[in-house]
Amino acid sequence: MKEKKRKNSKSFLEKNYIKSWNYLLESRNYILIILGFFMLSVLIGALIPAPEILEQQILKFIENLLSKTEGMSHLELINFIFINNLQSSFLGMIFGIFLGIFSAIVCGVNGYILGFVIARSVQISSIFVIWRLFPHGIFELPALFLSLGLGLKLGTFIFQKNKLLSLRNYLRESLRVFLFIVIPLLILAALIEGSFIFFLR
Repeated sequence: MKEKKRKNSKSFLEKNYIKSWNYLLESRNYILIILGFFMLSVLIGALIPAPEILEQQILKFIENLLSKTEGMSHLELINFIFINNLQSSFLGMIFGIFLGIFSAIVCGVNGYILGFVIARSVQISSIFVIWRLFPHGIFELPALFLSLGLGLKLGTFIFQKNKLLSLRNYLRESLRVFLFIVIPLLILAALIEGSFIFFLR
């Protein structure tokens, strides 16, 4: 009986994991669009000086984020990073229903802030500081690209012949990918980033 349950559980996971990857392959063009837009936003943030008002807002946002994590234990830090990334990825995907506009905005904002942080870090230290930023994005950024790419695709239901059926299918498959691929990536991201930040304090 236990063996049968184990096989059923394995079959359930395998089936959903395969379906998730198949849907990602179908959605690859949307994910690539998000990736390209993100890279463009990073370049803009890194190479074009921000207006003073925007610069102050970004610095204030970063300071606020740092103050929230100050004094957190290792596990608290991991949990904070996971919840923060989970909310950002999930909302970026679900609100893509509005023609993908919200997904594109989330992509642009995140890319611009990353570019800004890279430029500032290089100014203060050296170009080699970029390697210290690498562990922060190794799993988090792919999870974000997948979520936002699916959000972008979700917004295209409006252009399909059977809008309601397309929306239902896109939403179901997007949630499947989020559960079986994005969440595991975000867990790994939180473990790596949380440990990296905690032990380098």
